[in-house]
Amino acid sequence: MQAVILAAGEGSRLRPLTRSKPKALLPVANRPVIDYVIDALLENGIREIVVVVGYRKEEVIRHLNSLNVPLRVVVQERQLGTGDALRAAEPEIGGDFLVLPGDNYINAGSIARIKSVRNAMLVAEHPNPSNFGVVVIRNGIVREMVEKPEDAPTFTVSTGIYSFTPEIFSYIQTNEIPDAVAAMIAAGRQIRAIPADDWQDAVYPWDLLKLNTRMLRGIQPGVAGTVDASVVRRGVVRIGKGTTVGPNTVIYGPVSIGSNCNIGPNTVIMPDTSIGDRVVLEPFIYVADSIIMSDVTVGSHSRILSAVFGQGCILADHITTTPSPGLIEVGDHVQREEFGAILGEGVWAAPFTTFKNCIVGNNVSIIKGRTLAGRIEDGTRVM
Repeated sequence: MQAVILAAGEGSRLRPLTRSKPKALLPVANRPVIDYVIDALLENGIREIVVVVGYRKEEVIRHLNSLNVPLRVVVQERQLGTGDALRAAEPEIGGDFLVLPGDNYINAGSIARIKSVRNAMLVAEHPNPSNFGVVVIRNGIVREMVEKPEDAPTFTVSTGIYSFTPEIFSYIQTNEIPDAVAAMIAAGRQIRAIPADDWQDAVYPWDLLKLNTRMLRGIQPGVAGTVDASVVRRGVVRIGKGTTVGPNTVIYGPVSIGSNCNIGPNTVIMPDTSIGDRVVLEPFIYVADSIIMSDVTVGSHSRILSAVFGQGCILADHITTTPSPGLIEVGDHVQREEFGAILGEGVWAAPFTTFKNCIVGNNVSIIKGRTLAGRIEDGTRVM
């Protein structure tokens, strides 16, 4: 069987993190999201995999080439929609096939449920169905799918994972796959609804923290770096090659630390934390429930809770991120969310800066330590 992974989109709702990195390459438990999709396919014996790339395609192709997996890549020249992306892959399709988003987590068990069912959709229950295509099902058959409705008729949503026959291409009249599915239903074709075993999507930046927590449950313990004899490790901890962990540091897993990092001394790293490559955590730092991407430096005496730090952030000493419920503007509506901070790439922050339910754009400079909340746009200089 073949599979088509759609990895051409930007993931605009995850800005600022996707301004310079496609959503499919955002690291979760120190691995790009697309890797989990590929793993699920391989575990099901599916090795004819086509990946559709578009937004920042060179970066995606570079990553795919680093994997020891035979993948075929096609390019969606303009990011017009999922239907258009699938149409780009049509010349590579020779029979029944799966379609999967490259920026959602899916497990092998879910793939096993749908791979042998022709013309089917993987569905799941979600507490916020209006962010997805909402599905109305009767007797196991999809009767209707409403894309991102304000008032959802059910909590059942499409995961964006389908099993199709090649006839689907004759129904793609617009740029979106849900429209093609609706056309099939209108023509009397049956689309079966298959409940997912385990599926998660990060719609907004703060959702990455929940996904990170889920994926850290699957890491394998291992220490390839240098760990001082006084370091306390509990639970599952993974430490990459070339990383140094200084004296009197405490690490409670699950925690994943990348390669060539410098941690501590006297640092505390609590569960559900991922730390990328070449990260420097100076002494007396406390980190919990956070994603720190590669090439980040955090100064001493900082306290980091429920935060996502984009690549290349330079944060001085006494930095604090404080989880706090707040109102976040999302598109044309406002919703209540609780997290500490989301920092884009290349943020520079002065000592004694506090982030409280704050989203900071790329390349922002915070010249004077203060308490920040809400949104700060790309390139802003905070005096």
